[in-house]
Amino acid sequence: MSSLGPLRPSPLVEQAASHLRVRITEGHWPVGTKLPGETTLARELGVGRSTVREAVRTLATLGLLRSRQGAGVFVVATDAVEDWPVRLRRASVADVYEVRMLIEVQAARLAARRRTDEDLAALDAALTARLAAGAGTDDARFVDADIAVHRAVVAAAHNPVLSDLFAEFVPALRQGLIDLVELLGLRREDPRHGHAGHRALVAAVVAGDADSAARAAQEELEGTLARLRTA
Repeated sequence: MSSLGPLRPSPLVEQAASHLRVRITEGHWPVGTKLPGETTLARELGVGRSTVREAVRTLATLGLLRSRQGAGVFVVATDAVEDWPVRLRRASVADVYEVRMLIEVQAARLAARRRTDEDLAALDAALTARLAAGAGTDDARFVDADIAVHRAVVAAAHNPVLSDLFAEFVPALRQGLIDLVELLGLRREDPRHGHAGHRALVAAVVAGDADSAARAAQEELEGTLARLRTA
């Protein structure tokens, strides 16, 4: 087998992991094969043993390698298991939005039942900020303010898992929503686009009407999803 070749100085761990991953995916180390020891890999890659160790740990996280006590490190797969944030980045905005809609409709229902005085203040502030952002010309600021309203609704559900899921969705959705607003010119005729739907959602949560909150969330999100599918 040819030498792996020395690496550039930085970032060493990422480069080491990348070189080892290529060897694995190309079949140089088939599934079931024991990896050369740290000292051998460090010498071939031109890095320290600690760098090799971190690179191996990275590939183990991806499901390619597994360490066996007293036996060494073995190749267990040639295709990496992508983590959730990576899969979200690869998914289409419409696909992510469908899942977001399922989560947020239930979150709105729970928020109407569980909201506190602090939540009500946060919802009012978020809705006011969205209205103010709509008066400006910055589409990114408007989208961020729009997302903040939904974040406040999810927070009012008081379910940390829902909040964490929403936080994972935001990076995958934000730029797609900005592009949608710009592409379709949604704010040219109505700078505060969607305000009525968001106001209805917040009002239902404030009123403690779970069914109306879920329905308002469903209608508002379905409208955006329809535009995403035809954009």
